Amino acid sequence: MITTDILIVGGGIIGLSIAREFNNRHPDLKITLIEKEATAACHASGRNSGVLHAGFYYTPDSLKSRFTVEGNKLLTDYCLKNNLSINRCGKVVVAKDEKELDGIFELKKRGDTNGVDLELIDEKRLEELEPNARTFDKALYSPTTSVVNPEEVVGHISDALKGKVNILFNEKFIKRDDTNTVSTNTHKIKFKHLINSAGLYADKIAHQFGIGQKYTLIPFKGLYMEYKDSNLIRKHIYPVPNLKNPFLGIHFTITISGKIKIGPTAIPAFWRENYEGISRFNLNEFLEVLFHEAKLFFTNAFNFRSLTFEEFKKYYRNYFIQQATHLVKKIDINKFGNYLTPGIRSQLLDKEEMKLVMDFVVENGENSTHVLNAVSPAFTSAFSFSKFIVDEVEKAIDR
Repeated sequence: MITTDILIVGGGIIGLSIAREFNNRHPDLKITLIEKEATAACHASGRNSGVLHAGFYYTPDSLKSRFTVEGNKLLTDYCLKNNLSINRCGKVVVAKDEKELDGIFELKKRGDTNGVDLELIDEKRLEELEPNARTFDKALYSPTTSVVNPEEVVGHISDALKGKVNILFNEKFIKRDDTNTVSTNTHKIKFKHLINSAGLYADKIAHQFGIGQKYTLIPFKGLYMEYKDSNLIRKHIYPVPNLKNPFLGIHFTITISGKIKIGPTAIPAFWRENYEGISRFNLNEFLEVLFHEAKLFFTNAFNFRSLTFEEFKKYYRNYFIQQATHLVKKIDINKFGNYLTPGIRSQLLDKEEMKLVMDFVVENGENSTHVLNAVSPAFTSAFSFSKFIVDEVEKAIDR
């Protein structure tokens, strides 16, 4: 039997940041973090783009807007202080046609309200900043958008916690035994408060505590393609997104080394860790996910049908490339390379209203806290978001 004050389930950027924040505030508390994989950041935290978002996509009343601006600064400072790789290249958002100008103006409005350093620019100014970007009349320039190596960042946080937090790898949550005890694949763990930051499986764990019953997670596969010419662009280039769904569309991302990748897709996946082929296939998950996706498809909730058709077309290389070319003036289609390591976005679905949940969702139980929807920009927001979580847990413990 392991006994601990705080038990954190999940060793991604959120779980580790919560452990870090707890240790900074309460170094005398015994904190245990369990992670089912052999290392940290094997899933979303290590497979994302590494972009540190500025915070202008999100409505001012959202948790995302609340934590992204501060999170960007905190994580940028952390990388600079610890000599971690960071490319502070900035980003432009471009409009395809006159209809998309409304989106440009709406993003500018949100950015101003959220306190983001964001510039509305014309084509001449865009030419100075990013000569190869193509826009209609106006664009946005975000100087504080940067990119890091997500595995390096998470690895550094994990290493810094050695000797301070009891981190157990290859330790999989199996079930809740009683009010303050859980079983893993190797131990029973007794805790005073549990924090569930289990990513793709956060909803499953929450349900065992009677929390978040109206939610389930739907997996979406994100694929990037490499581009074999680092001189193509100077800055990230993004399209105006459809603000009715949580995906940002195909875009150009510069990596920490200056290489370029294009993507991602948001293809509905068929089980939670459906990365490649039948790897990690789970029949129960397949049937459950298929049921919810079929229901979304036939009811066409939030235009899921057209989203599905559009995203599955991106498996076709030529169509994928076509979606990227309108963002730039010049590009050599022969320099598109292979698809890169896929990622899975764990997107929360409200089963009662049949809609994707756009914001972070955190729900509390008797002696547990559950992070149910830590989707993009969760990586950017991790340090700021973890302060909020620890605040919530401190209030719960004091009660």
